[in-house]
Amino acid sequence: MTKRFGPLVAVDGVDFTVRPGEIHALLGENGAGKTTLMNILYGLYHADSGEILIDGRVAHLGSPRDALRAHIGMVHQHFMLVPVFTVAENVILGAEPVRRFGGFLDRAKARALIHAQAEAFGLSVDPDAVVENLPVGVQQRVEIVKALVREANLLILDEPTAALTPQETDELFQAMRSLRESGKSVVFITHKLGEVMAVVDRITVMRAGRVVGMTTPEATSESELASMMVGRQVLFNVVRSAARPSAPVLEVEDLLVADERGGKAVDGLSLTVHGGEILAVAGVQGNGQTELARALFGLAPTLSGRIRLEGRDLTGCSPHQVARAGVGYIPEDRQREGLVLGFSVAENLMLDLYDRPPFARGLRFSPRAVRANAESRFAEFDIRAASTSLPVSALSGGNQQKVVLAREFSRPLKLLIASQPTRGLDVGSTEIIHRRLIEARDSGAAVLVVSTELDEVLALGDRIAVMYRGRISGYATSDTPREQIGLLMAGVGGEASLEPVP
Repeated sequence: MTKRFGPLVAVDGVDFTVRPGEIHALLGENGAGKTTLMNILYGLYHADSGEILIDGRVAHLGSPRDALRAHIGMVHQHFMLVPVFTVAENVILGAEPVRRFGGFLDRAKARALIHAQAEAFGLSVDPDAVVENLPVGVQQRVEIVKALVREANLLILDEPTAALTPQETDELFQAMRSLRESGKSVVFITHKLGEVMAVVDRITVMRAGRVVGMTTPEATSESELASMMVGRQVLFNVVRSAARPSAPVLEVEDLLVADERGGKAVDGLSLTVHGGEILAVAGVQGNGQTELARALFGLAPTLSGRIRLEGRDLTGCSPHQVARAGVGYIPEDRQREGLVLGFSVAENLMLDLYDRPPFARGLRFSPRAVRANAESRFAEFDIRAASTSLPVSALSGGNQQKVVLAREFSRPLKLLIASQPTRGLDVGSTEIIHRRLIEARDSGAAVLVVSTELDEVLALGDRIAVMYRGRISGYATSDTPREQIGLLMAGVGGEASLEPVP
């Protein structure tokens, strides 16, 4: 299989085989061609050459409808659901069962179809629930049930655990095993090598559009897989010296932030981040971490409390004012808050400095400076794209994240707020980002990292603040046993909590 996008060969002569009743991992760096290959299989892209065989017969998959007819389903990293529809309405959309007489929608049959698939594979969902009110893990179940209702025998899961809690991940793995036991096949695209070793039967590794190896969990290790993906040895352990904290940079006092429904997402929270330290905020997704990060950058209104940067009150300031005060922000949702998808990569790399030299002087704008800046950032952050003039929407999710990171690191920072900074990134890119965060700390900046990945929190945090129901339930360090941090994540503080001062 070969697929080109202009001069870029995204998939270069790839052979890939999936057997009945197996979980097959597809690994590779961001931009290695994994999702492009699966989009060809799902009928979203047309290959320039090569062929697809299903049960030994050549299949012509010109659209997702053709793929569904061939019993192929795909759950994308960004879900394809209608938020205001119910679960049942989303599942049957485009394949609505109707009553024998009158042609009206047969809701009872729709519910029965959903219950049958949910019970068979342990995917508990409420057919009458509205999708926008469901947690991410349950929305993912809806996507899987939608594919199964359409009789998918091959299910493609693209980064399915990127936004899941550990419990939701375990539930997904159990569902995948149930699918395998029933004779169905699963293609599992992920960057999390520990998950690969735990759940898959075979592994195919891609690099730069080509297959560079095929193996099994029994015949390899996480370090070997990482080397195959990146083409070099990858350091899994973050190397850093002891922090040398200085004066307080960020001070938050009694902060109150509402969620979308008017509840208290952040409930009277106070914290301090010093220059020269990384404060990592841990917790199960949905306990106010997202709203905290957004409020600190002026994206969410504060109901009460104070936010100070080196003594300057930033409470109620706009994101533009906060950025100009010396704050960098890596948002949790790069597509909604980190990028302008219709703009080019080069334009996205200077959005925060578009009205300042060297990009602009008075009313004069310099396209040459924009291009030069983009080319420099491409090399420095290993952004994989055919051209800096491509719309940023054409990049893979991981490369989109690199664009956000490159832009935020391009100016002097007093405070860096990084919310889920490595979500969707491969092991090589994660290593680079972790090193950059530590370099920012060592340069004297205050760094606030919000992450649901406990391994990341323990690797980066000089101090760890655990959030539960909008409050700090306690503090810890990288030496604190994981079990004690788990208690804090469940809202049980007690003796597990340590002093917040560095």
